[in-house]
Amino acid sequence: MSVRGTDGYADAGPLPEPVARAVALARRAGFEQSCRPEQGRLLQALAAGAPGSVGETGTGCGVGLAWLLAGRRPGVRVVSVEREARLVALVRELFAGVPDLEIVHGDWTRLHAHGPFDLLVLDGGGNAKRSDPADPDLLLTPVGTLVVDDLTPLTAWPPTHAGRPDTARTHWFDHPSLLTTEVRLAPDLATLLATRRP
Repeated sequence: MSVRGTDGYADAGPLPEPVARAVALARRAGFEQSCRPEQGRLLQALAAGAPGSVGETGTGCGVGLAWLLAGRRPGVRVVSVEREARLVALVRELFAGVPDLEIVHGDWTRLHAHGPFDLLVLDGGGNAKRSDPADPDLLLTPVGTLVVDDLTPLTAWPPTHAGRPDTARTHWFDHPSLLTTEVRLAPDLATLLATRRP
């Protein structure tokens, strides 16, 4: 979830239909932390390559989820987890009737009951990408893709955050089961992409 990410859609141009509906919901609900368009377009492309299952933490108002739905192939199952019951209810209503989609109420650990995933997007929903990181060996299929988003771009190595080592980022670079790289999506936005080793 990006700080003021919903504002990024003010001049984002044409959007896939589910994304436009989710952005409208976020605006009505006063939810400012939506997935930014740059990140969303990447999620759409990655979802198109997932053969069977996609997982997401931090549904919010469903903007990132909508990008995943816009890209996935027919029959690909999508599970998104959200801690706030109010947001779960709003997004369930927004996407009522969408096949192969489940919105789960709870923190990120609820994904364990639904994995492993071909594509896993760690966003909100707790500390799955930081202090209590998700285990790719449990949550990803072999050669599955992990996305860790909403980072500031890396400018030096080793990475630092607030003057201290950025262990939240280096955890993913150093993980023995992953091949990880960083992709800059905007001057102030980067994401980590990792593939689980076979």
